[in-house]
Amino acid sequence: MRFDLPHDLPRSRRNEPVPLTPSPLEQRRERLMERATENRGPKAPLPRSPKLEHDRPRMDRERSVSPSRPLERRSQRPTLPLQTIGLALRAEEQKILSEVGRFRVIATRDLAESVYANRPARMERDLAYLRQQGLVSINSVNARRDGRGGRVEHLEVVTLTKQGRDLAQHFAELPTDQKLYAGLVKPREVEHDSQIYRAYRKEAIKIEQAGGSNLRVRLDFELKSQIQKAIYAARKADPEREMNEIKKEVAQQFDFPFVNGGIQIPDARIEYDLDQGSRTGHEDIEVLTAAYRPGHLRNKAQAGFHVYASASDRATLTARAENDHHLLDQILEL
Repeated sequence: MRFDLPHDLPRSRRNEPVPLTPSPLEQRRERLMERATENRGPKAPLPRSPKLEHDRPRMDRERSVSPSRPLERRSQRPTLPLQTIGLALRAEEQKILSEVGRFRVIATRDLAESVYANRPARMERDLAYLRQQGLVSINSVNARRDGRGGRVEHLEVVTLTKQGRDLAQHFAELPTDQKLYAGLVKPREVEHDSQIYRAYRKEAIKIEQAGGSNLRVRLDFELKSQIQKAIYAARKADPEREMNEIKKEVAQQFDFPFVNGGIQIPDARIEYDLDQGSRTGHEDIEVLTAAYRPGHLRNKAQAGFHVYASASDRATLTARAENDHHLLDQILEL
């Protein structure tokens, strides 16, 4: 029979202590201590990427907008420096921000006509720069179908970002009570909303020819908010009053027509000064679409608004309101 006996340790190590292996709990505690020691030092500041790129020279920013479309040609025309924020914008670029801010959304084709005298190439370069700076958004939306078949048409529109709106409020030479908007709302109504700017331009020419100046624009967003606040205040003051009576009073207060039991609010109200500011006036504009029913159209006409419609929408409205030809005579073409 054979027995395997353990060999003795070498003499030189027989008296040395045998190292003990740390328990899993101790190992975890050591790792946590090491990690806490590593994280205890000062944190390095995160790199900042300023939205308006204050630190880089103007020409460097222009070259970085679009490699396929150099923008050095922009600098050949005079710029208007905004010293307080370190950004220089051309006069046309400032005009884009102020106009889009007032109307929330404008079609690029209308900007090319009104701001750039039908020079779309220059507009595209400026829009590329403004978008690179995070000041505007450019979206392509589907045009209204209204039951029509065929190819879907697309409409390119411009809106401000919140940063673009804040910048426009900072530099734009607009009345202090002029409200500016940012962001795209109700995409299905974008085509209609973008046409308000075209109607405004036609009315603005008439107003200025009649001696009006310092034009302000109030969109239905702002007008409806004022009406609702006034109605709420009147009801809170006297809960027993009839709603119809309150609406009539509020309509009179804001000089809005009261037709068929409702306050008629236009798509936009243009306010202006007369006689060097000694008097004021306003004009209300409404943009009609093929979605309007004869009854709705009748209310707008009775309200005395300046109503506009595109050629295609006017043709559809004509077919629907065959018995109300006098209403169609009041529709102006965009």
